[in-house]
Formats: sequence, structure tokens, C-alpha cells
Amino acid sequence: MQYILGIDIGTGSTKAVAVGTDHKAFDSSQYFYPTNVAQPGYSEQDPELIWQAFQQSIETMVSKLKSSPEAISLSCAMHSVIAVDENCQALAPMMTWADSRSTGVADALLASALGAELYKATGTPVHSMSPLCKISWIRENQPQLFSTVYKFISIKEYIWYRLFNTFEIDHSVASCTGLMDIKKLTWYPEALSVAGIKAEQLSVLVSTGYLRRDFDPVKTLPFLAKGTPFVIGATDGCLANLGTDAIKPGIAALTIGTSGALRVAGSSAVVNEKAMNFSYRLDEEIFINGGPVNNGGIALKWHLKNILQKTELNASDYSETLSKTEAIDPGAEGLIFLPYLQGERAPIWDSKSCGTFFGMHLNHQTPHFTRALIEGICFALNDVLLSLANSGQEIKQLNVSGGFVTSTIWLQIMADITGKKLFLYSVEDASAVGAAYLAFKATGLSAGYPLPDQQHITYIEPDQKNHTIYKTYFNFYQKIYQQLKGVMHEMHDFQNKD
Repeated sequence: MQYILGIDIGTGSTKAVAVGTDHKAFDSSQYFYPTNVAQPGYSEQDPELIWQAFQQSIETMVSKLKSSPEAISLSCAMHSVIAVDENCQALAPMMTWADSRSTGVADALLASALGAELYKATGTPVHSMSPLCKISWIRENQPQLFSTVYKFISIKEYIWYRLFNTFEIDHSVASCTGLMDIKKLTWYPEALSVAGIKAEQLSVLVSTGYLRRDFDPVKTLPFLAKGTPFVIGATDGCLANLGTDAIKPGIAALTIGTSGALRVAGSSAVVNEKAMNFSYRLDEEIFINGGPVNNGGIALKWHLKNILQKTELNASDYSETLSKTEAIDPGAEGLIFLPYLQGERAPIWDSKSCGTFFGMHLNHQTPHFTRALIEGICFALNDVLLSLANSGQEIKQLNVSGGFVTSTIWLQIMADITGKKLFLYSVEDASAVGAAYLAFKATGLSAGYPLPDQQHITYIEPDQKNHTIYKTYFNFYQKIYQQLKGVMHEMHDFQNKD
């Protein structure tokens, strides 16, 4: 059986998806790992556990399909940082994208003229998520660790080193670090100076279609055929665009997983200093412009576990809880949720913001809160959508992916709030499939990027009456944050004072 394996190394799990020569995904495996929150602002993982999940996901697929893939291609979550020695041994736990301890560093940069310069040159918002700010924080707060670091790398580089014993990074992952010149595709000297590092402390830059055939499976993946091609791939966000055919003008990819993002492809970087949308690379020709939100499915998970007290979550817990919101009118009878449980990224970029239910009264019951929570997540992404439109990027349709696509009501709410038609492809995992599509092109099995299955698309049309109602509630949503912003900051500073 001929197939390519696309592997998405995510924040909560690693998933391997088999894509056949007809470009359709037909099987998958997934392995999970924990995130440790030692104290407020920390979000850490053990890279060794992620490596093990990577190995297991491939072994499971090879065992099930009884053959090695034609190639393996990698997708990964953005903004991770691992401090390693010259043998790629981790000197500290990996900092994930959600680690916000460098908020002070980001705030100081934003308050200076240098912050705008860094953003425009690198395409990466100046925020605690970025490796630039994380490395700067390590330098300022853990000088002993900083002095011993051989290289600062991402989780994909860690896995790539375990495979090939070399430090290499693709342009896509590098474009999310805040350390690479987005146009020249070289490390940006001014950013390196801010971080206090040299280019030699980062990996060698390569294209997203870069592949190696010198793989020796004996010590790492003995169940694979020797010489199996590995394509270095790109980031999960960029590849979700590729996996859902959102690389044409006017088409945006909207993803809601643990977090969420809205991204649109273009031939150039688009910067907006007010909204600070990102501009990342899919390859040498395609830029992916957009904005991420911190709080997607994780907000619903918090609601189910901490409020509804459902300890062992399964699919039926989600479906039953969401189904009870269908009888609730748009706007949840005046109950509005700001979903900033982990602070927020685009377009407000406020690590000190917090989650808020506003407009509660005695008629509100549990389904109202669930409905308001889902609407709040959709409002946050609509905020990103409008900021992209204000940057001159016309968006006519949304190609959707992520865990939320299993919920009919959630999809309809998203369509109604944005007023856009949603396109749902029959894609197993958009990022992993996108990685496989990139490998089809890189290995020469396809002349260009393949298209996902065009025969099995679900369309979700917005209800224009509901859209009109939601425009009013969205206006309230924006005003509530602006009115409460100062109090949120005061509360954050009080709770986090020494």
C-alpha cells in the first residue's frame, strides 16, 4: 500500500494521518501527553514524552498498514522553546506557546519604538508567546541556565535532531519565532541582539520542502524502512490552510482546537500595527496572514470540568452539553462571555485580560452559560476576522477545521456571527493532511500541492436574521472589554504582586 504519513506534533497530542495516492486521508493514530503548570504563567512539557508519542504514532500506523510510508512529513505547534546542550539534551522543560511568564518583556518591547520595528521585520507579534520574548526572559531571569545553552530550538527541531543528529529549522517554524526576517528568510540581527544570542545558537534555516533520505531507523524507528524520506514540513497553522484548500485569495482557514486562529494566504506579508496580525511562511512564495486566539476548546473543557463537574470527559459529554443550547436564542438572553481565560492574543494582545460573564440575571440557566461561552469564542474569532478585513484582506468564505467541526450548533453559531459561509472538508486532521500534501510536492509524487476531496464538502450558510442580532451583541462584546480592561489589569497586578 502506498501512502504518505503526515504527522502533527500538537500541544496536547501527536497525531499521524495516512494519506493515499488519491490524496485522501484514510487512517490515523494519536498519542497524548500532559502540560505542566507549575505556577501562574508557566506552561511546560517534557520533550522526551513528545518524542515517545511521535515514535508511537508512526509505529502504530506502520503496524496497522503493514508497510512503510513513501515519505513522512512534519507539522508542529508554534512558539515552543527548548534550551538544549550540544547533544540536544534538554536543560529545562519545554516552554509551550501558552507560557506567559515573559509578558513583562513583551510589554517593555511594545512600549518602545523597537517593538514596532521587530514586528514589521519578523511578522511575529511582540507577545509572550514568541520565542524572542521567551529567550529574553530566560536571559534576564535564569542567567545561569542562559549561559550554558548551546542552542534554543523548537519541538520540531528536537525531533529532527533525534532523527538526523543535526540542527535544522524550516522557514515556517522560524517565521513564528520573532527572530527571522520574514522577507529575507535569514535570522534578523536586531532580534538576535534583543534576545542576547548569536545566529550560531539557532538552527540552520531550510525550506519547508526540504527533505532528507539519510534516515537510519536502527536506533530510533526500527519499524521503518531504511532511507524513508522525511520532509521537514511547516507549522500547524500554515499547513491547516494547505490541508483545507485555503491558499487562494479570499478564502480563510478557521481552526478551533485547544486555542483558535483565522488565517488567509497571500503573496506578501500584511502587517497591521494596531491589530498586530501575524505573517508566517508556508513556503518561499506563500505567506499566511492571520491572528490567533488563546481560548478555543480549552474554554469549553474548563466549563465542563470546573463548572459542570464532569470529571472524565468523553464525546457524549460535549455533544449533550452543546445540544442543550439549541433552544437558546442568539445572544443567550443578554449573557455575554469574554473568553479570556488565558489572557488573549489577537486582536487585543492583552495577557492581563481575564474571562468574564456579563449580563447575568435570574432567568439564566446552565444552557445559557454554555451558549454564551460558545458565542464568546466565536466573537473572539470574529474580532480577528474584522481586523484582517481592516488590513485590506477580503475574506469571502471560511474553510473550517479543528475539534469544533463535530458540533453542528457550534458551526452554525460561527456562520451566523461572522456572516460567512463555512466550508467543511472531509479532512481527518487539516494540519497533518497539509503536511502530507507538502510531501507529495516535495518528493515529486505531485507536480504541485494536491487538493482535498472536493466531492464531500459540507456547507453551512449563515442565518441573516441571526447575523443581524449578533452584530449588536458583538458590539456589546467589544465595549465590555474596553470598559473592563483597566480593572482587569489592576486585578492581574494585585494577584501577581510579589
